[in-house]
Order: sequence, then C-alpha cells, then structure tokens
Amino acid sequence: MVNAGISGSEIRDLLLEAVERRFCPATDVRLQYRGQDVVQTRERICRKVGYPKTIRVDNGSEFISRDLDLWACARQVTLDFSRPGKATDNGFIEAFNEPSSDPNA
Repeated sequence: MVNAGISGSEIRDLLLEAVERRFCPATDVRLQYRGQDVVQTRERICRKVGYPKTIRVDNGSEFISRDLDLWACARQVTLDFSRPGKATDNGFIEAFNEPSSDPNA
C-alpha cells in the first residue's frame, strides 16, 4: 500500500495478513519496498507464526520479484496473484487497507 508521508514523499507499507485467522502479524513501513525486503519481513514473521500454504499478493514489483519467488518455492508456499485491476480478488486485504488510506480516519 502506498501513502503520502508528512514531507509529501510516498511511503510504502507491507501488511502481512492471515486471512483465514483474520489477524495481521506484521506491518512494515519503508520508503521503498523490494522483493528482498518482502522476503526478510516474511521470513521473520514465519519463524514465529509458521509458514502459510498460500500467499495472496497483487502484481506490485516487490511481489513479482525473483527473490520472493525463490523464497516461496524453497518453502513450498504458493504465490496466488490477483488479477490486475481486480481489487475484489483480494477483498479482505483491500477492506483492511481502507481505513489507513482514508485521510479522515
């Protein structure tokens, strides 16, 4: 998710959400996100809560990276990509993100 910081620069936050359990084990905010950053955050959390069978992701550059693909393959995790422009494919995540992107919230 991309939001504007106080200085006007974009900040990106990675929300790791367990849809079946309806909780968010991590939120990681950075100025930019690369595939290796997603892998580091995901690995840190998975060591604590376990590895998922499937991860639902959008088509952002940080998720279509080789780093994340190799990480998922090595841990037998399926990356389930949503269709471009179809936020309804990932409805729970989009609903979860909504309050943080509303400037009046």
